Amino acid sequence: MLEEAVQVIRDLLAGQQVTRKGKYYAVQTARLYSVPHEPPPIYMSGFGEKAISVAARIGDGYLTVQPSAESIRVFREAGGADKPAQGGLKVCWGPDADAARKTMHRLWRTDEIPGETAQLLPLPRHFEQLADLISPDQISAPCGPDPQIHLDGIRAYTEAGFDQVYIGQVGQDQEGFFEFYAGEVLPRLRAEG
Repeated sequence: MLEEAVQVIRDLLAGQQVTRKGKYYAVQTARLYSVPHEPPPIYMSGFGEKAISVAARIGDGYLTVQPSAESIRVFREAGGADKPAQGGLKVCWGPDADAARKTMHRLWRTDEIPGETAQLLPLPRHFEQLADLISPDQISAPCGPDPQIHLDGIRAYTEAGFDQVYIGQVGQDQEGFFEFYAGEVLPRLRAEG
């Protein structure tokens, strides 16, 4: 299903008119009239070995929000050896660690839903029901003003073999987050090499 969808996307981004009846999708005279000069890369996510292998085979790169060395190994061995692997890390910078953790809990506690459960829940209310079981103490994302906690979060990805790590601030203080990372986190990360 995913392979068929990605091929339709690639054809559309190349400016082709697409008419195709596949196993999963029927596309009738679809076309994008404003296409980029160069199609953007298609990065794929996957959490199980089969999905990660598909991502390696048909994607231009891999992305995930879990710093899993095993996922990177599977991706590389399944055909993604020369393709980038990106990790996404959510953080909540704030001058008070407890307040930052509460903000993360209020806005993004669904990240703490374990295993593959989050991929299987059919309705938003099911996420809410499970998220209500998560306390602020269970938040594992880097929160607060300690640069070392944020560095450790990034290092979990780099040590697992990710090529790039994207950081997303959860909460309103985007300016404070950027100042903190520019002044406290990135200089230390660069110094470590």
